[in-house]
Amino acid sequence: MTDRLNLAIAQLNPVVGDITGNLTRIRTARAEAARLKADLVVMSELMTVGYPPEDLVLKPAVVERSREIIDALAQDTADGSPALLLGAPWQENGRVYNAAVFIAGGEIKAVRYKCDLPNYGVFDEKRVFAPGPLPEPVDFHTTAGRLVRLGVMICEDMWSAEVSEHLARAGAEMLVVLNGSPWELTKHDRRLHHALARVRETSIPLVYVNQVGGQDELVFDGASFVFNHDAALAAVAPPWQEVVLATHWQDDPHQGWLCARQKLSPIPEGPEAMYLAMMTGLRDYVEKNGFPGVILGISGGVDSALSAAVAVDALGASRVRAVMMPSRFTSAMSVEDARKVTELLGIHLDAIPIEPAVLAFQHMLSGVFAAASPDATEENIQARIRGILLMALSNKFGHMLLTTGNKSEMSVGYATLYGDMAGGYSVLKDIYKMDVFALSRWRNQHKPQGALGPDGRVMPERVITRPPTAELRADQKDEDSLPPYPVLDDILSCLIEEEMSAEEIIARGHAAETVARVERMLYIAEYKRRQAPPGVKVTRKSFGRDRRYPITNRFRTTQ
Repeated sequence: MTDRLNLAIAQLNPVVGDITGNLTRIRTARAEAARLKADLVVMSELMTVGYPPEDLVLKPAVVERSREIIDALAQDTADGSPALLLGAPWQENGRVYNAAVFIAGGEIKAVRYKCDLPNYGVFDEKRVFAPGPLPEPVDFHTTAGRLVRLGVMICEDMWSAEVSEHLARAGAEMLVVLNGSPWELTKHDRRLHHALARVRETSIPLVYVNQVGGQDELVFDGASFVFNHDAALAAVAPPWQEVVLATHWQDDPHQGWLCARQKLSPIPEGPEAMYLAMMTGLRDYVEKNGFPGVILGISGGVDSALSAAVAVDALGASRVRAVMMPSRFTSAMSVEDARKVTELLGIHLDAIPIEPAVLAFQHMLSGVFAAASPDATEENIQARIRGILLMALSNKFGHMLLTTGNKSEMSVGYATLYGDMAGGYSVLKDIYKMDVFALSRWRNQHKPQGALGPDGRVMPERVITRPPTAELRADQKDEDSLPPYPVLDDILSCLIEEEMSAEEIIARGHAAETVARVERMLYIAEYKRRQAPPGVKVTRKSFGRDRRYPITNRFRTTQ
């Protein structure tokens, strides 16, 4: 007769800093694991304080409170199964570590520290944690008394061979990885690639546990999984949702521990994954910060229409409020399309014409502007009037102002500081304009998992196909100021995500003068981006946490 192990993967959505609330989440998940007859329940990285805690873990009170709930959980496990393996900050000899804590039988049985602290992209763990030594296996006894030697790793420890090979040499029978792995396009495939490499190098099965949910600009997709020692994928948890997933193992005398194959949850890709990321980021930013809902300006254009659709899908129509603020340059088509978008989404629409405020500003400035010709200044005044109106409504009713600018615009500064950039959050901050079109078409044909919005279309087709315009002057089109978006987005992607030189971009078929122009706009807009609201990270190089360029910067590859 073979030995058996029931291991539960708890894919949860912790709240950073909500240590008491996270304790409740842990206890609820453990109770569900007990119902599933689990011997052991594994949770994600820094589960007690939420991930990433950033400088919160520099506060002694945070680490102390985390230790208090670990002690409380240890008392809980005196009731028997299941044991707990979860992440927590841990202080020892005056240093704070990113730790995995194993709790069973009423006590803390083992603590293991993260060795490889990431310090690139969105990660800055060397700032707040001390690196740990190579870990030794953790001894775990199943309910039936069978000893299992667990090779515990924490997130980045899995991305190279050193830790897993050390654990294999030390006798680990199963690799268990606790993760706070943020989502971005193609990230799931990269996780599988690294996990598979560790399995093939060690011939040991691997359990990968990730958190889910949004934390400021980061989103976590969960998508936890299990590889057997033969590199066969045995389980994948449903992405983008909290779940306690039971996995069932047998210890074969010839092959070691084997996880029973189960139906693998599909992993969304492309526009669907991007849309789910935007929904998750906005929903949790609003919920975790206690906003009653969101308010946004709706123009009849595709950016505001898509932003409104994401908001309704994430929060429900009753928590989304839209405002149309027409000027003398706003076309009847824009007014009609804005109204139709709000009807399709079922959201409240206010209309506040801005012409009285525009005339008031013209009168106030007429003296000092007397010798100057009209230019972008007058356009920016319109945008700032709209920003003032939206912020007034936000202040009065408590709804968070959702900005609607996309990554293409933010890259080149085609946005008004303190105008359309005003707000608390942006779902399109890391979405290029061509992806805005693709996402809008996708949402008109599909309703994403968990969406609270309508089943059918969310915007008229004309909103997507109409040439983009800010309508801040007569007959204005975006292409009056910018290269065509297919050209602009490709050049921007080369400059931002790929860090390519001008020569390399020109070799792709772009005109040298266009590349030089876009590069210049990208760099001189840095000061605007520093003052932009947070937004959902989608690409490998989002503005803010990923890409940190100096404002004062004379470097150009086209010099």
